[in-house]
Amino acid sequence: MNSDYRQSHHIHYPVMDQSQHLNKTAEVQPSKPEKTRHCDGFKMFLAALSLSYICKALGAIIMKTSITQIERRFEISSSTAGLIDGGFEIGNLLVIVFVSYFGSKLHRPKLIGIGCFIMGIGSIMTAMPHFFMGYYRYSDNDISSLNSSTLMCLVNQTTSFTGTSPEVVGKGCEKESKSHMWIYVLMGNMLRGVGETPIVPLGISYIDDFAKEGHSSLYLGLLNTVAMIGPIIGFIMSSMFARLYVDVGYVDPSSIRITPADARWVGAWWLSFLVSGLLAVIASIPFFFLPKIPKTSQKQRKNSSSPNVLQTDKEKNHMTNLFKQEKKASANMTGFLKSLKSILTNHLYVIFLVLTLLQISSFIGSFTYLFKFIEQQFSRSASEANFVLGIITLPAMASGMFLGGYIIKRFKLTMIGIAKFALFTTSMSYVFHLLNFPLICENKSLAGLTLTYDGMNSVDSHIDVPLSYCNSDCSCDKNQWEPICGKNGVTYISPCLAGCKSSGVNTNSNSTLFYDCSCIRDSDIQNSNFSAHLGECPRKKCKNNYYFYIALQVLSSFCTATGSTSLMMILMKTVEPELKSLAMGFHSLVIRTLGGILAPIYFGALIDKTCMKWSVTSCGARGACRVYNSTLFGTIYLSLSALLKTPALILYVVLIYAMKKKYERKGNKTLGNDGKVIDETYPESLNKNGYHSVPAGGTCNETPL
Repeated sequence: MNSDYRQSHHIHYPVMDQSQHLNKTAEVQPSKPEKTRHCDGFKMFLAALSLSYICKALGAIIMKTSITQIERRFEISSSTAGLIDGGFEIGNLLVIVFVSYFGSKLHRPKLIGIGCFIMGIGSIMTAMPHFFMGYYRYSDNDISSLNSSTLMCLVNQTTSFTGTSPEVVGKGCEKESKSHMWIYVLMGNMLRGVGETPIVPLGISYIDDFAKEGHSSLYLGLLNTVAMIGPIIGFIMSSMFARLYVDVGYVDPSSIRITPADARWVGAWWLSFLVSGLLAVIASIPFFFLPKIPKTSQKQRKNSSSPNVLQTDKEKNHMTNLFKQEKKASANMTGFLKSLKSILTNHLYVIFLVLTLLQISSFIGSFTYLFKFIEQQFSRSASEANFVLGIITLPAMASGMFLGGYIIKRFKLTMIGIAKFALFTTSMSYVFHLLNFPLICENKSLAGLTLTYDGMNSVDSHIDVPLSYCNSDCSCDKNQWEPICGKNGVTYISPCLAGCKSSGVNTNSNSTLFYDCSCIRDSDIQNSNFSAHLGECPRKKCKNNYYFYIALQVLSSFCTATGSTSLMMILMKTVEPELKSLAMGFHSLVIRTLGGILAPIYFGALIDKTCMKWSVTSCGARGACRVYNSTLFGTIYLSLSALLKTPALILYVVLIYAMKKKYERKGNKTLGNDGKVIDETYPESLNKNGYHSVPAGGTCNETPL
């Protein structure tokens, strides 16, 4: 039994010289710094950064899931809603390059803490318009006036069927200025973008600077995996709040005649932003107590007897050189311009920048309107869509992110290997996306939009569909949206356009019924006590397509997430180490400008082209879209995403080819984790096929991609 064992287990012997005791004590001193490593600054930084990533992802998901609700609440188009969504990127754009470049020489943890606090204030500001707009009015008619002349088919009605009467237009128009309060939502989202700016570039560069050699990819994978908690919470929370009426707590639920499946329903979207903002403010607190540089190895460097002293000195020299390089590079604006020129003349960086712009633009644009797509294609409510995607899709994405980081570390993939891995995952995601085209649903049966008003024949265009003999004498207001479902399975825009003469309430189900509907009676369904009920008709077909679509979404999301860590590693390793922060900042600048800002706008503008029925505000202006052409919507939505992904795949091949030529010129040398050029011939050499192999005399273990 040696002396180390005796001291570690507190076994005492009767005779021990004092000098021996001091020697033994000295031998075990190196174990004390090891105890402090478990609570050192770097690990605390990882924990705090993980919480900030959760809040950042939570805020992003809440905005995406609330887009449809915001459209309806503020009576705006999809393109305007896309501008609001892009406001986050606009705010980020204002400060991203300078934070990324100059932030590396400042106190990075405190900068991240300030950003989290601002991000939280921005989320809270986004919810503020709800408290100043008054109650939401989904219709000009309340439940007691459904049998009034404004909705029923009466021959002596004087309202013009080409538009809303001047009396109705003038009523409440003075309050219309409140609809412009969506600008405050835009400003709050911009402020959230400003606050989010330092989290990613400074956080990742901090990890890459102070992590152990070869551990950066694992930390990034773990960080992205933990961050998926935010979207999961966001989807579940949005699903819960979407079931609540927007004016919950202020309006009697029994007086609300619409349901979450109605095109006019607005959930309590503002509650999600309040919760998200408060969490972000709390997440900012730990960063203000963290050191600028982790104190992990200070005691180890003082102990010359430690077997790790050589490695510690190596790390010390690396960090010292790194800080000198960054301080020298960031001395003045001239250095900034030279550094910017350096990354823009790096052909690997430029190729990667363009392909990720295409790839991320496709993701941002499609994800922004994903919930609208599900609502319009499969007639699912926003609450149900949020819940399903949160419970099923996000765990698959979290698993993919962790797996991607693990694969890179486990097989020690080189730069070419990482690029090939990214190409493989992107290609698989592309294939699953193409399989969505056969799942596009047919249009809804809507009288006056897809069918004639008698519900018997289809129409070529939804524009100015002529009235039928069954409702030509009703003098209906075509701008009204009070959909009813006939017994023939056809949805009518209003009881008047269905030719209904009277209404009543079913005491058993407490639902509103409409009688004597001439347009429905002409469809050979006369053997019933009533002809229609309030609300749209459910979609009979395309029900199973929804489940196939969710399955494809899970597979596509898994593949995309698996390659996400690869993208970050390629970005950091294609430039010089002192330019990592600037390269990431400029990359974010381009992505957010041309992808994050523009993609939701042009996606939304094209989606607006598929609208068949717009709402009309009390001042007669165009409001939000009530119903879309499902077939055209699905085709445009999926095709635009595919058109962006196709050239990205081609550029991946070009990138791999350019990498091979570059590293072959350097004689099989590549960039290490510290950014230095290292020789990979031994112990791991890179052959021309991008494999790792062990030299002769060792065990052959080639790992193809």
